[in-house]
Amino acid sequence: MSLRHLTATAAAALLGIVGLATPAAAHVLVQPVGAYTLTAGRLWSVVAGLLGLAGVVIGGLALARSAGRIGAGTGRRGAIAALAAGLACTVIGGLVVAAADGGPGTGYGIVGGYVDLVVGPIAMLLGGLALARSRRTA
Repeated sequence: MSLRHLTATAAAALLGIVGLATPAAAHVLVQPVGAYTLTAGRLWSVVAGLLGLAGVVIGGLALARSAGRIGAGTGRRGAIAALAAGLACTVIGGLVVAAADGGPGTGYGIVGGYVDLVVGPIAMLLGGLALARSRRTA
């Protein structure tokens, strides 16, 4: 997957969240829900968490590659992908937290949003370190 595709996908996801998903999620999340019900807020926070987790893994691998521990490449593509995934995770998590009207257990996905606000910057940090190291070695 090229950087253009990744950037276009991230932009489309952010536009979809801001433009379409937030009003729909606010309407759906007004009703009381069970502990295991997958609501729109919980779904967005899980999707962002998985995206952030993928960014952490990719960033870690890119950092190891840029240090010359794994493979022969510089890890530059992985570093950029980790930066993009971490940014998307952080933005989605922030939107989930901002849109939530209740606390934990209300179905708004606020706990997952806070997890996203931790995992996303970690992915960005790993991607940034790998990118800086790949520029230094190139």
